[in-house]
Amino acid sequence: MSTEGASTTSTEAYSSKPRGKIPNSRFPLLVHRDAVPGGGAEAIKTRFRANGWSNNWDYPGVYNYAHFHSTTHECLGCANGWMEFRVSVGEDGWSRIRICTGDVIVMPAGVSHQMVGQSDDIHMCGGYPDGRDWDDIQEAFLSDEDYKRACKRIMMLPIPSQDPATGKPMVEWHAAPSSVDGGWNDWRTSLDARS
Repeated sequence: MSTEGASTTSTEAYSSKPRGKIPNSRFPLLVHRDAVPGGGAEAIKTRFRANGWSNNWDYPGVYNYAHFHSTTHECLGCANGWMEFRVSVGEDGWSRIRICTGDVIVMPAGVSHQMVGQSDDIHMCGGYPDGRDWDDIQEAFLSDEDYKRACKRIMMLPIPSQDPATGKPMVEWHAAPSSVDGGWNDWRTSLDARS
């Protein structure tokens, strides 16, 4: 477990609910501020791998269209510059979150996200628990059946054993309300409705 630099980290949590054909997640989206002080692609990818999040990449940003993943959760670290995300979380359904060098986002499967602004020197790194591979789903192209299949894949994903930024157990996800207690039961039932 790698926690170097994690003691100065502050964490923000954003909740979500299903909206349209965006499943979202009962787990909160997490933003760890200054999780990797000074950033740097190698430092971020090394932290992710040390904490069990591999299949890493680094790139100047992320997709500039809204998409979500149904096969894995995702972590995104800002190696350099700043970037603004539009994400399907928050009271009104969509929020903008700006991250800077050293910040890490832990994105639950099902949460839609896109890059909507960035510095000229933006450089991002990504990773996935246990090296899972990701799919790329856009709400506009989902049939009802594809949506139901994506939701069921998301519901079967385990909570990763370690947070990619801190290396500690994912307390915020373990503490998330159950589907019943969190008000997700009717939505879950609708995925199996035959009429």
